[in-house]
Amino acid sequence: MVTAEILANLTNFIIQTISNSGYLGIFFLMVAESALIPIPSEVIMPFSGYLVTTGKFNVILVIIAGSIGNLVGGLVAYYVGAYLGRGFVLRYGRYVLLKKSHLEFAESYFKKYGDRSTFISRLLPAIRTYVSLPAGVAKMNLKKFVVYTLVGSIIWNTVLTYIGIKLGEEWNNIRKYSHYLDAVVVIVVIIVIIAYWKKKKTTQQVNDP
Repeated sequence: MVTAEILANLTNFIIQTISNSGYLGIFFLMVAESALIPIPSEVIMPFSGYLVTTGKFNVILVIIAGSIGNLVGGLVAYYVGAYLGRGFVLRYGRYVLLKKSHLEFAESYFKKYGDRSTFISRLLPAIRTYVSLPAGVAKMNLKKFVVYTLVGSIIWNTVLTYIGIKLGEEWNNIRKYSHYLDAVVVIVVIIVIIAYWKKKKTTQQVNDP
């Protein structure tokens, strides 16, 4: 009940922010979403997509605002990790609902998949909010971080905006089917990883004498 109430209040906050502030509202909300503050992009972008159907927004500008916001927020988390460290986050993370388990999961994910995790994670619910932090702690190459974060964010935001456009006034129903969306995204990411691994293996075999 408490969780449902919090989500309802958060949804209302997102709707009011975007309705009153337009593209800047999308930008700042997505900055927060990528800067360790769990504001759901699954609400921000579909609602913005719905507003595209009303003529209030342009679809390209919606995706740009959301993706640049993700990049800026990701850079904030990156620099927090690089210069303040995980100890700072563990100490103050509770103020933005960041749990130790969230950070540990993101860290293990980054260690397992390396730099590419910053791209893959942008397509995964929940972990996308936190993975920039361990990337900063690991001092990941900044240019790679920017490229992977931006490309992954564009893909994710395009999908969510398109869903909002297709659902129209029923955009809020995405929450009812979010677990199906999550499953589809995970499957697609697994396919991409397998395809990349096979291509890399084939290239190595060709190059080996």
